[in-house]
Amino acid sequence: MNLYAESSGVLAWLLDEEAGARARQLLTAADIVIASDLTVVECDRVLIRAAALGGLTEADAAGRRAHLTRAAAHWHVLRIGPEIVDRARQPFPGEPIRTLDALHLASALFARSAVAGLEMLSLDDRIRQAAERLGLRLQPRNISGA
Repeated sequence: MNLYAESSGVLAWLLDEEAGARARQLLTAADIVIASDLTVVECDRVLIRAAALGGLTEADAAGRRAHLTRAAAHWHVLRIGPEIVDRARQPFPGEPIRTLDALHLASALFARSAVAGLEMLSLDDRIRQAAERLGLRLQPRNISGA
């Protein structure tokens, strides 16, 4: 399986959410994991924010950022280049689509053009709906039973 890792799926793993174990399994089992710069930045920012607001200790947040850094070292991280920006500026099925979601969707479409059988790891309902309308297979298949 080839996987585009959107932030919500990665964060579920990093934050030990209910669906996090399944997200981690999918990331580990994937032959190829592709993520956007945006995925890494969003995950880092959530961990920094959680520490700043007291939801995580600084040490715990640093440990989780280290897990992210180690995992991302094995991923293909897409830069948000002109092709992705141009696509994100266009309409998507199910508008309105938020800006960061549009960048994720555009990144996944760009990655799909280069990697056969690419599936999208996401737990965000809005992204999942738009991705499905764009013909992307979703992981996990059923988020209620993730």
